[in-house]
Amino acid sequence: MYYRSGCWLKTAVCIEDVYFEKKINKDKDVEPTEFEESVAQAFFDLENSNIDLKSDLKDLYINSAVQIDVSGGRKAVVIQVPYRLRKAFRRLQVKLVREIEKKFSGKDVILIATRRILRPPKKGSAVQRPRSRTLTAVHEAMLEDIVLPAEIVGKRIRYRIDGTKMMKVYLDPKEQNNTEYKLETFSAVYRKLAGKDVVFEFPVTEA
Repeated sequence: MYYRSGCWLKTAVCIEDVYFEKKINKDKDVEPTEFEESVAQAFFDLENSNIDLKSDLKDLYINSAVQIDVSGGRKAVVIQVPYRLRKAFRRLQVKLVREIEKKFSGKDVILIATRRILRPPKKGSAVQRPRSRTLTAVHEAMLEDIVLPAEIVGKRIRYRIDGTKMMKVYLDPKEQNNTEYKLETFSAVYRKLAGKDVVFEFPVTEA
């Protein structure tokens, strides 16, 4: 074992790198991108420096991370987390997102669970596809993940003159102060991931 560039090396592998790589788990033979490594490093740093999050983050990791362009030259950081860990991530959603956004200054952070879409079974096949694995169900669940901690309270489909349609999604006003500044980010992320136009609003309440 020998020392180089601020960490101990063993067989030419930095021990610190081994630890932060535990915070990301990609498909077999798929190497994480440089950006994904930076997100994994942010999780590793939080686990080792934030007393409030340390124990909660110990067994959590991510699947992937990308940057998505939002209007006005802004960017969003979209982090996919394992489906089986989604409830654990939701419990820390507000606090964790706030801390990650500090590390990626000026960028909105969105956490979504990794879900797989299954093709419809062949005609006559005895195999049934779970509803949760259909395209529609996955997109609906993705929509709910994107807007957290806000909840969806209503939807409306609008048809344009050219025949295309756009969905309006109404969010619970209780989270307006925490999420209103992210509405354009929600739209950009959903458009990129699902290929659909959605406008997010809060219902107008009478005084």
